[in-house]
Amino acid sequence: MTAAASGRIADLPPSGPQADGGEIVRVLSYNIRSQRDDRRALVRVIRECGPDLVCVQESPRYWRPEGQAAWLARNTGTVILSGGGRTAAGPLLLGTLRAQVLRRADRLLPKRRGLHARGFATAVVRIGGAVPFALTSCHLSVDPPERLTQFQLLPEQSLGLPHSVIGGDFNEHPEHEGWGLLAKRYQDGWATAPWGGEYTSRPGDPFQRLDAVFASPGIEVLACGVPSLPREELLAATDHLPVIAVLRVPADPERAAG
Repeated sequence: MTAAASGRIADLPPSGPQADGGEIVRVLSYNIRSQRDDRRALVRVIRECGPDLVCVQESPRYWRPEGQAAWLARNTGTVILSGGGRTAAGPLLLGTLRAQVLRRADRLLPKRRGLHARGFATAVVRIGGAVPFALTSCHLSVDPPERLTQFQLLPEQSLGLPHSVIGGDFNEHPEHEGWGLLAKRYQDGWATAPWGGEYTSRPGDPFQRLDAVFASPGIEVLACGVPSLPREELLAATDHLPVIAVLRVPADPERAAG
């Protein structure tokens, strides 16, 4: 078994600044099912993945959502970057102190009667000497027409920046229309640089890829996939598997010139 196939986190490139001013950044995307399962196992999984940035889906929305988001941030060694409130409607962005937030742009989406409210959590972040980029967490609709509309709206969350990253639970398979539309504009992390496992649902018997990290052209995807972690921890934490993407974000030429 190759290092890439093994999914060992220790085999991933370490985060940090590069000689040219760019940054290697580890992004985790994870549906946490409103923290209804073993919260301590959830914390252990996130910490073991060692992310710089976390795109959370199904952050608690109805019972003390701000306090629960703060608990998760505090216990995972991160801070809240954006989301987690009524506007984002579930998605949440966390990050280490490496991440500087330049702008927030959460968005509540239109919805059909009888369906859950959905939204995007978005922040423009800068890490070290790398270019700023828009980071979005999303959890798309189970209704196909509504989901397709949401896929079409996602590129707007780049906020006009040339670099952006999207992590989410897309409730769709890669061969379907909405996913294909997004993959024409963004790099699908697993398809670009597969590492570890492919399938993200469900933890006990994964058979489908609903969760992914996408990166815009100009950001190099070094590895992306489901890490190999103790099965009992993954089963206890939530009903999805985490996805790690290791990205090389280019240097900001304006900072280099300065």
